[in-house]
Amino acid sequence: MIRLKTENFNLAQICQSGQCFRMSEKSKMLYSVIAGNRYLELEQQGQECTFYCDEAEFDNFWRAYFDLEENYAAIIGRISPEDVYLKNAARMGCGIRILRQDLWEMIVSFLISQQNNITRIRRCIGNICEVYGKRLVNAWGEEYYGFPAPEALAGLEDNALLECNLGYRSKYVVRAAKSVVSGECDLEALRRLSYKGAKTELLKLYGVGEKVADCICLFALHHLEAFPVDTHINQALQKHYRRGFPMRRYKGCQGALQQYIFYYELHGERMEE
Repeated sequence: MIRLKTENFNLAQICQSGQCFRMSEKSKMLYSVIAGNRYLELEQQGQECTFYCDEAEFDNFWRAYFDLEENYAAIIGRISPEDVYLKNAARMGCGIRILRQDLWEMIVSFLISQQNNITRIRRCIGNICEVYGKRLVNAWGEEYYGFPAPEALAGLEDNALLECNLGYRSKYVVRAAKSVVSGECDLEALRRLSYKGAKTELLKLYGVGEKVADCICLFALHHLEAFPVDTHINQALQKHYRRGFPMRRYKGCQGALQQYIFYYELHGERMEE
């Protein structure tokens, strides 16, 4: 068990930020996270967070996963004092961190995310994990399922995942698995590429468009230059940034700011002046 006191870290905000679909609230401020085949429970009281794992697992995996070494206060401090909208968005979502998630899992997750809502995305991912993932048991004796490897999906027919409620996205996921297993899409090589290089390669995958590629770059490869534009972000850009978001000013942290805007649009502009 690890107790850690840190600023700009809020489990509820991270869970509701739309970047992680296998994190859920078990009870008030007690959360569970499944990442690949790993399982973690953690809870938060104020700025103190308790991770229910040993020190080695925390240091070797979860510390990086939650991006705990990054100074998010410094990112927020870069926001122009004149940009009231962005300051309010950052204030509301200041506990969000950009998780360092598995590349394959994010490819599948954001292929499924197209024309979908968060609740249904979670359900679809849960379905494919239960059918094709490894059955595991956590430290509390509870059953859970790991995320299926590409090999578990590559031999399927295009429409096999209709049974998991993926709809037309079934063929996207199956063909992505085939591309990875065949070596056409080299995950290790992708991890070594720049943002532009990685995005170019991801766009070669069947079903991957600009927004999905940017989501994968941001949430798996931690390219903070990525700025995914979906309906919520486009709405904010149209209303508050008619000349375009000031990418140059915020070079190197655009993705974190995108998350503040997304969370703000999704959960209401309650703090806007």
